[in-house]
Amino acid sequence: MAAPPAALLNKNKKNFIGMPAPLGYVAGVGRGATGFTTRSDIGPARDANDVSDDRHAPPSKRKKKEEEDDEDLNDANYDEFNGYGGSLCSKDPYDKDDEEADAIYDEIDKRMDEKRREYREQRLKAELENYRQERPKIQQMFTDLKRELAHVSEGEWSTIPEVGDARNRKQRNPRDERFTPLPDSVLSHNLGGENVTTIDPGSGLASMMPGTTTPGMLTPSGDLDLRKIGQARNTLMGMRLNQVSDAVGGQTVVDPKGYLTDLQSMIPQYGGDINDVKKARLLLKSVRETNPNHPPAWIASARLEEVTGKIQSARNLVMKGCEMCPKSEDVWLEAARLQPPDMARAVIAQAVQTLPYSPRIWIKAADLELELKAKKRVYRKALEQIPNSELLWKLAVELEDEEDAKILLSRAVECCPTSVDLWLALARLENYENARKVLNKARENNPKDRQIWITAAKLEEANGNNTLVGKIIERAISTLQANMVDINRDFWIKDAMEAEHAGAVLTCQAIIKNIIGYGVEDEDRKHTWMEDADACASQGAIECARAIYSHALSVYPKKKSVWLAAAHFERSSGTRESLETLLQQAVTHCPQEETLWLMGAKSKWLAGDVPAARSILALAFKANPNSEEIWLAAVKLESENNEYERARRLLAKARSQAATSKVMMKSAHLEWALGNLELAKNLLDEGIKEFGDFAKLWMMKGQILEQQGQKDKAWEVYRDAVKRCPSSIPLWRLLSSLEEKQGKLVTARATLEKSRVRNPMNDELWLLAIRLELRAGQREVSRALMARALQECPTSGNLWAQAIFLEDPAQRKSRSVDALKRCQDDAHVVLAVAKMFWMEGRKNKAREWFNKTVKIDPDLGDAWAWYYKMETLFGTPEQKEEVLKRCLAADPRHGEHWCATSKLIDNWRKKTQEILQLVADKLPIPVMNRETY
Repeated sequence: MAAPPAALLNKNKKNFIGMPAPLGYVAGVGRGATGFTTRSDIGPARDANDVSDDRHAPPSKRKKKEEEDDEDLNDANYDEFNGYGGSLCSKDPYDKDDEEADAIYDEIDKRMDEKRREYREQRLKAELENYRQERPKIQQMFTDLKRELAHVSEGEWSTIPEVGDARNRKQRNPRDERFTPLPDSVLSHNLGGENVTTIDPGSGLASMMPGTTTPGMLTPSGDLDLRKIGQARNTLMGMRLNQVSDAVGGQTVVDPKGYLTDLQSMIPQYGGDINDVKKARLLLKSVRETNPNHPPAWIASARLEEVTGKIQSARNLVMKGCEMCPKSEDVWLEAARLQPPDMARAVIAQAVQTLPYSPRIWIKAADLELELKAKKRVYRKALEQIPNSELLWKLAVELEDEEDAKILLSRAVECCPTSVDLWLALARLENYENARKVLNKARENNPKDRQIWITAAKLEEANGNNTLVGKIIERAISTLQANMVDINRDFWIKDAMEAEHAGAVLTCQAIIKNIIGYGVEDEDRKHTWMEDADACASQGAIECARAIYSHALSVYPKKKSVWLAAAHFERSSGTRESLETLLQQAVTHCPQEETLWLMGAKSKWLAGDVPAARSILALAFKANPNSEEIWLAAVKLESENNEYERARRLLAKARSQAATSKVMMKSAHLEWALGNLELAKNLLDEGIKEFGDFAKLWMMKGQILEQQGQKDKAWEVYRDAVKRCPSSIPLWRLLSSLEEKQGKLVTARATLEKSRVRNPMNDELWLLAIRLELRAGQREVSRALMARALQECPTSGNLWAQAIFLEDPAQRKSRSVDALKRCQDDAHVVLAVAKMFWMEGRKNKAREWFNKTVKIDPDLGDAWAWYYKMETLFGTPEQKEEVLKRCLAADPRHGEHWCATSKLIDNWRKKTQEILQLVADKLPIPVMNRETY
C-alpha cells in the first residue's frame, strides 16, 4: 500500500510555507498595497559608532504566546554559522537527555562568558568614558564657568544687569485700590442700639426659613444686599444669646462678652490625629466588651478620654470599671484621681469598704485629708486593719512627734519584727542603754542583716567606746558568715563611705580594715586596693581612702609606688601635717626614693620652714650621695631664698662630684640670671665639650650672645647646634627666628625646609614655616603650606587651630567644625573656637569654651592667659578671681606664649600669678582680620 502524500496528513500546513518568495514579490500588491519603510526598519537617528545609552532604554516587550509557540523560520532569523535563531526541534518531545545536553551547553557558555567578561567590561567602560568626553551634558559644559564665580568681586556682581520684568503692563502697574465711603443710612441705623428678639419679615432673613415669605433679597430677581446679610447675622447671634437666658429669674446664664472666650477653653488639648483616637476607642471598647473584668482596659479607656479633654466621660468609664472590677485597687485609685476632692473621698471610702486590706487605698485616703489630725486617724484605722504593713507604720510614725513616735515604733517592731528600718528608727530615738537593748533584740530577729551591726558600731563610737567598734565589726562579719550570708565587698565599702559621711570615722576605718582584703587574690591586692582608694577619693570619702592606703602600706611597707600614691593623696586631699608625717614614715622604709625626700623638703619650704627643708635634704644626701635631683633641689632652695653664694658652692660641689648636663645647665643659668655673662659662657663652653648633644646648653649660649648683640656669633652657635642636635625643635626655631630678624627670609625658609627633612611629621616646624610666610605677607603661600601640613599631620591640633584663622571670617565656622571632627579633644582647637566666639561678641559662649579648654589640658598656660584676659575685660571681679585661683591650683608650665614669657631670664624668679598677668597683658584682643595668635 502506497503512503499517502504529506499534504493529506497535514492539511493545515500549506505547501509554500518555508519556501523563498519570488523575486520582486510584494505582499498584497494584487489588492493595491504598496511597500513602505518605517523608523523601526532603519533604526534610531544615531551615529553607527555611538555607544548605546541604556539609562533610558524602553522596557523590553514580551513576546506573545502565539509567537512563542510558532517557529520563526524566516530568512532574517537564519545565520550561516548558528543556523536558525530558534530551535528546529521545538515541537519534538523534550526528554532528560535534552535537558542534560542543554545544561552542559549552558555551563560551557557561562564559562566562556566569564573568561571574556573582565575584558568586555573594561572595553565597555572605556568606550562609555570616551563617549561622555565627546558628548558631555550641558551641566558639565558650564562647570568651569561655575567654578570661576567664586572669584567674582563685589563690584562685578553689582554691575550685572537686572533681569527684565516679563509681566504685562497691568501687572507691572497695578491700579490703586478704590474705597467707597460708608453711607449715612448704615450709621444712623446702627446708632439706635435696639435689641431684636424676633425676625423682621422685611429683613430678608425669613427667606432662609421654611414657611416664610421671600421679600426679594435672595430671589434671582432681586439685588444682593450685603448690608442686610451682615445685619441678619448679628440678629441671629443676639437671638441665640437671649434664648439661653433664664426665663424664671431673668438672669443671663451665658455672658455675651465672654462667650467666645469660654469657647476657647472647651477646645481639647490633645494634639494628635483624631483618627487615631477613634481607633483607640474602638479597640478599648472591644477589650472591655470581651473581658469586662480586666482592670487595665478600664484604666486605659479613662485615660484616653482624659487626654482628649472629655473628663466626664473618663470619670463615667472608670466608675463603671469599679463596678466591674471591685477587687482591683488600681481602678479605685484611678477613680479617686479623676474625681474632684469631695467625690474622691467618697470613692475612697467605698474602696476601703471593698478592699479593707489594701495599704495603697489607705495611703490615698490619708493623702486626701487636709488636716493632720484626720491623717493620723486614717493611718490608725489602717493599722487596725493591716497591722503587719511596714509602709503604713513608717508613714504613721512620720506624722507623730518624738514621744508618740517612740510609742508607735515600740508597737511597730512587735507587729513587724523583721523590719530593720523600724528597729533602727526606734534605736535612734532611745537613750544609750535602751538603744543597745533594742539593737540586741533587732539582731535576734534579723541575724542576717549587716546594717544592725554597723549601727551598733556607730552607737558605741558616738558614746566614746572606741575599743568596741573594731570588735563589733569583726564579730559582725564572722556572725554573718556563720549564717551563710554572702559578704559583698562593694556593699561594705559603700557602707563605710556612708559611715564617714555620717561622722563615724572609726566605724569607717574598722569596716575598711576588716573587709578590704576579703575575696581578693594575693597577686591582685595592690592593684585592687589602689583602685578602691582612687574610687573613694573621687567620691569624697577621704577617710576611707586614707584607711585603704594605711592598710596597703602595712602589707607592702617597701613598695615605693604605694608610698608615692599615698603621698600624692595626702598632698591633694590631706593636710600639711598628715603629709609630712607620712613622708617621714616613707623615707624610713624607702630611703633610696629621691622623690619622697624632695616632697618632704618642698612641704617644709612651702610652709616657710627653710632650716627644716635643709635638714631633710642633708639627710637625703646621706642616703643618696650623688643624686642629681637632690643637688638641684638644694640649689633651688638656696636660690629661691636669695642665698646665691650657698647655691654657687653647692653647684661647684655638684660639678666636682656629680657633673651632669643638668648640673652644668643650672650652673650657667644661675650666673646668667645674676648678670655674670662671661662666667656663664665659660661654664656653657665647658658643658658643651662634655655634653655636646645636650641642646639646652647650645640654646643658652646662643641666647646670651644675642643678648650681647653678637648676632653673627649666635648664628654660628645655632648652626653648629643643629648639626649636633638635629632633632631639637627649639634650636631650629631659634635659628630661623634669628635669620628672619636679620632680614634673611630666603635663608630662614631654607632652614625650616631642612628642619622638616630632618624631622618629618612634625607639626611645630610646619607651623613655624606657615607663620613665617604670613609675616612676610605671603598669604597664598601660607595656605598652600597649610594644605601640605595637614596632609602630613592630619590630627595636629596646633595646625588645625591656625587653619581656622587662615580662612576668611565667613568660612571660619565651617573650618572649625572640620577641626573639631579631626581633633575633638585637642585643647588648641577648643581654644581657637573660644577665641572665634570672642571675636563674634558671644562672651558667654566663649567663656564656656575657655572653661572646656582648661578642663581638657590644665597644663596649657596659654588657655589660662586668654581666659584670664577675657574675664579681666568683660567679667566680674568674682569671675576673674575664680580663674586666677584655678590657674594657681593647676600650676601650668606649657604653652607658646606662656613659655616665651616664663623662660625670659628677667622672669626667672616670678611666680605663677605674675607670669599669668604678664602673658595676659601681652596677648592681643581677638579681631576678625587677624590671622595669628
